[in-house]
Amino acid sequence: MSASSLMALIAFLALNMTAAASGALFRPGAWHRWLKKPSWNPPNWLFAPAWSVLYLMIAISGWRIFEARGWDAAPELFLYVVSLCLNAGWSGLFFGLKRPGLAFIELLALWASIALMIVAFWPIDQLAAQLLIPYICWVTFAGALNFAIWRLNEGRTGAPTGA
Repeated sequence: MSASSLMALIAFLALNMTAAASGALFRPGAWHRWLKKPSWNPPNWLFAPAWSVLYLMIAISGWRIFEARGWDAAPELFLYVVSLCLNAGWSGLFFGLKRPGLAFIELLALWASIALMIVAFWPIDQLAAQLLIPYICWVTFAGALNFAIWRLNEGRTGAPTGA
């Protein structure tokens, strides 16, 4: 691997770590523990390792597109950055603002951006597109979970305000 290729990979990893930082800024806390959750809600410990693997796969996917086309892939890379921004925004809406309904709507936009990335990446690098399939599957599951939590807690009052 050349030095420039390694630097590009590090840049993509840094972009993904920046998006992941929103999860550290907006933590579940007391409000999240208070929420009614569906019986199929995974344990909290599962989310960090799952997202760590997904962010690594997302970074490699973007890096492969950049390696294949360089800045000629600007439209695809713009979509990539938009998707990371939507990804980062979800934690602030759900945990920060405590707005699961708004977070669900934002998650629909995230899902669409991932689907568009898969379609846009496929003709450039099929492996890059395939690396995003676990991501869209996880976001599909997260969307169902977000929706269920939103509906189960609609109209509930008296939630703890502390984190």
